[in-house]
Amino acid sequence: MSKKCISELQAERSKFKPVLPAILKNGPAGVKLRLGKATESISDNKTVNKLFPNTYGLPMVNLAKGKNQEILKKAVKVGVVLSGGQAPGGHNVIAGLFDGLKKANSKNRLIGFLGGPSGILDNKCKEITNALIAEYRNTGGFDIIQSGRTKIETPEQFEQTKKTLTENKIDALVVIGGDDSNTNAALLAEYFKKESLNTGFIGVPKTIDGDLKNEQIEASFGFDTATKIYSEVVGNICRDVNSARKYWHFVRLMGRSASHITLEVGLKTQPNIVLVGEEILSKKMTLSQVVKQIVNVIVKRADLKKNFGVVLVPEGLIEFIPEMKALISSLNDALADNEAELKNMPGIDEKKNFIYTKLPGNLAALMKSLPGTISSQLMIDRDPHGNVQVSQIETEKLLIAMVKKCLSELKKNGKYTGKFSTITHFFGYEGRCGAPSNFDANYTYALGYNAAVLSLNGLSGYLSSVKKLVKKSALWECGGVPLTMMMNIERRKGKEKPVIKKALVELNGTPFKTLLANRENWAVTESYLYPGPIQYFGPSSITDMTTVTLKYEQSKK
Repeated sequence: MSKKCISELQAERSKFKPVLPAILKNGPAGVKLRLGKATESISDNKTVNKLFPNTYGLPMVNLAKGKNQEILKKAVKVGVVLSGGQAPGGHNVIAGLFDGLKKANSKNRLIGFLGGPSGILDNKCKEITNALIAEYRNTGGFDIIQSGRTKIETPEQFEQTKKTLTENKIDALVVIGGDDSNTNAALLAEYFKKESLNTGFIGVPKTIDGDLKNEQIEASFGFDTATKIYSEVVGNICRDVNSARKYWHFVRLMGRSASHITLEVGLKTQPNIVLVGEEILSKKMTLSQVVKQIVNVIVKRADLKKNFGVVLVPEGLIEFIPEMKALISSLNDALADNEAELKNMPGIDEKKNFIYTKLPGNLAALMKSLPGTISSQLMIDRDPHGNVQVSQIETEKLLIAMVKKCLSELKKNGKYTGKFSTITHFFGYEGRCGAPSNFDANYTYALGYNAAVLSLNGLSGYLSSVKKLVKKSALWECGGVPLTMMMNIERRKGKEKPVIKKALVELNGTPFKTLLANRENWAVTESYLYPGPIQYFGPSSITDMTTVTLKYEQSKK
């Protein structure tokens, strides 16, 4: 990155000094590891234990004050890799990791593998130096070494990983990623233990989706910044809609497997409708019922002469609707089983009519009820494995088309006299590389520094954990969580595989209950909040505040 390309804000942000938790203030040599009891996986204990015989049951680790001079004596070489989608704060993880290693021994070295896990397989790497990291502190993006989505899962890939790390004399590898990436870290830790190799593997919890969390991992990094970015824009839309008073804005937000982003943005901006996939799944709602729920609010507002509003839609909504999930699954099978016949059919309508005969009657009827563009998309847009690319489906447009149809019927019967003009939005990539908020800048730096401590102490198969996040960063607690502790067994691509379990929105949790308590009021009134842009400078009550979700979750602790 050329210094000539640095913006005024970035130049100013480079001066920001993250505040370390007090336990880390004296450096890696000023803390000792306090080991807890042996742990178990969250479910499927016997199966997970069998798959991880060398790393299952590791104890929880907490950092405590104490002298640890041994780690100062030997210079080590640590590798780092960014894996999966970008999240604000990744550069600060690497900065914290770099500073922690250098604090312990100036001869310690940090090696970045380029382009994600493929950089390990291709042995492409570069050394992280003080001059290099100085250009990236407190900045968004993953461009210092780039990221990638390659999975290391075949025997050949494990062998190549062993070859690369051994040839480069890597003592530990820090994997910065989400649930899939850290599952990969757990598998590598197990493999290297089985091979009697001393390279350690430490994970760092990253995902703006917010679905990598539990009691020990209170938040994944990047969620705070991303939801503040989305909330600024949604807040602007709320203000615009309240000014023009003539459009319904349907906003789809990133988060395929969980609705954390939608819930957080909803709590921050208080729009008229906030759809939460987990609630829809729990109630086993049909697509028609979801549409009617939206229509009811639109009609109520129309009766008040308010033909405008804002609707938040989670990206993965369709997969939370049981009948739609069944349709997609059945459609995947039907398309795979009849691939040859479909290739010889010239038009999409002919293909659809053929597929209808291959689906169960109720699912065929459901597919026929969808707007033509959506049913065609289900047929055409497939991933390399032949499956529907659910994340590409413009769910907000599907809902609008079905809402319009329903309102048209009501208008014919004199039950609706309003106007329904719409504008659609999808906010996803806009939030992934934003300059981290003060919270994320502090949190990611602490995660990286803590990962350095875990690595220097020879641990492997752990996730860097920083807790008590609603307190000032100086009071945060640090330690390590065994990766196998978060495992369960899930069916992926027809096979039973160990994976870190995704955290869904808790319907009994305070954040969702707060939404529930305000839903009827927000539906008919203009209770909109306008969070504005991320505040990097000013009173700590504004600059250092974390997510509404975390505040509610930790309110009773």
